[in-house]
Amino acid sequence: MKITSVYILALGLSFFQAAFAQSSSPADSTHHLAKNDTLKVIAPPKPRPSPMAVACHKEETMYLKVTYCQPLRKGRQVFTELAPYGKIWRTGANEATEITVTKDVKIGGKPLKAGTYTVFTIPNHDKWTVILNSELGQWGEYKYDSAKDVLSVEVPAQKNNEIYEAFTIQFNETKTGADMSLLWDETKVVVPFTFAK
Repeated sequence: MKITSVYILALGLSFFQAAFAQSSSPADSTHHLAKNDTLKVIAPPKPRPSPMAVACHKEETMYLKVTYCQPLRKGRQVFTELAPYGKIWRTGANEATEITVTKDVKIGGKPLKAGTYTVFTIPNHDKWTVILNSELGQWGEYKYDSAKDVLSVEVPAQKNNEIYEAFTIQFNETKTGADMSLLWDETKVVVPFTFAK
């Protein structure tokens, strides 16, 4: 008896369908664990000694956002043991602090283009130097490169009427924009931002 190619094709197709139906049966596709198998539980990460924080100021057409980590005093001397006077500082802990500005602004009267920048500071008793740098993703200030500075301003330091255990950054609205306050221990430094109308 002669077998045609159509018959052979039909036999092959039937075999393929049967095999596919068997491999895709509900019993095989559920991928249930056997009763004696267990899933490994991944514990949450331990809290960082210097927790991450975000400070924001938002208006109708723009916003400012600072991402930083908050070192704590923990009985240590601020601006001697921690963030000593006269030395470049990451303006926080862990990763260097970064600021995002969504529209062109002025900081201390100096123009700054919209973008994201690393924030470094040089604390001193009577004034601080605030530096914005174009190199992002830095850990600390160990690879700080002044050649990549975009802006630098000096602002006065003042004694605060409150003591901050954690380094804190806050924004406060003003008539011309917003003030960014750097607060730690008994020190307060105000960095003025002016927005174009």
